[in-house]
Amino acid sequence: MGLIVQKYGGSSVADIEKIKFVARKVVETKRKGNKVVVVVSAMGKTTDNLINLAKQINPTPPERELDLLLSTGEMVSVALLCIAIETLGEEAEGFPGYFAGIKTDSFHTKARIQRIEPGRIIEELNRDKIVVVAGFQGLSPENLITTLGRGGSDLTAIAIAAAIKADICEIYTDVEGVFTSDPNKIPEAKLIPSISYDELLELASTGAKVMQSRAVEFAKKYSVSFVVKSTFKEGEGTMVKELEVKEGAVVSAVSIDENQAKITIFGVPDKPGIAGKIFSSLGKENINVDMIVQNTGKDNRADLSFTVNINDMEKALKITEKVAEEIGAEKVNGDADICKLSIIGVGMMNHPGVAGRMFTALAEAGINIEMISTSEIKISCVIRKKDGEKALKKVHQEFIEKRG
Repeated sequence: MGLIVQKYGGSSVADIEKIKFVARKVVETKRKGNKVVVVVSAMGKTTDNLINLAKQINPTPPERELDLLLSTGEMVSVALLCIAIETLGEEAEGFPGYFAGIKTDSFHTKARIQRIEPGRIIEELNRDKIVVVAGFQGLSPENLITTLGRGGSDLTAIAIAAAIKADICEIYTDVEGVFTSDPNKIPEAKLIPSISYDELLELASTGAKVMQSRAVEFAKKYSVSFVVKSTFKEGEGTMVKELEVKEGAVVSAVSIDENQAKITIFGVPDKPGIAGKIFSSLGKENINVDMIVQNTGKDNRADLSFTVNINDMEKALKITEKVAEEIGAEKVNGDADICKLSIIGVGMMNHPGVAGRMFTALAEAGINIEMISTSEIKISCVIRKKDGEKALKKVHQEFIEKRG
């Protein structure tokens, strides 16, 4: 008998037939002698549709009210799945995220989980019920509904698995697991049977849409092993856990992130404290900065470029323009016509020549590199968005297909 958390994404509960299918899977899992907690996302494109409704009233809707609106999407899925489970003869208890004890900070639309109080979940499991929890949402210290950012249902599932000490967390999605690249763009991409937290964390933060990066971070911090697999196809999927670095393991995957924007501040005074002022202003508004490059110019002035998520671009531009005026910079430019190409692999930096191979492959394809960032397990390049798919294919061919 095991304690299992299962998460089903929006594509898995997109219509009534799929919800009935998921209910059968859940019931089958319970009847094998397991206690089951299910976390669900909103149906299909519900979240996008709700955002569009809000923007028809106000192009920049207040974030507190937006969270209240978006939280309704998951509750529809919870109610319908509970109905489907009970139709199959099992008892189900549905909870909004905040009834499930998910306590967050006060940052609306991108709240972070502070703690989980799983008492009610455990109570219903002990009554032999299947517990269905709305993903993506929690409750702030002010008792206001918050949401956890795109992909937040992944985080809900991992956090609940950690809190109730589940034996396994199963992340069900519309793909068969984690691949060496996006199989929709690279038909030659291969399923990865097992991957480390660090590798998946880099993949998630560099554009792979399999898992929310914060969910992987949480899993690593609390040692939650989980598997990513297909809802509708049988298969082992990809197991995610702490892995030992193996000799000869170089590049595991290649990813592309087309949801990036670059902001450049020209003529920044080259003196101590300026960069701190710029990035602390962005940090206060909960805007994550990814890659940063500074080019020292003449007359003690520099050009400073950094990347942010494209959804944060307008907000980041306004903040940066204000700071630029305060520090006496010359001008600010925003560029959404970029993407970020990355290669990921544990121990990659112990293998000389990996970066050279990547840059040579891009050069052979006639692709110019605008920014470069490296870590122990990742090399990322900013390139033009129009070159993205060509670059992805070329680099995947160089590192994955050549090794067979």
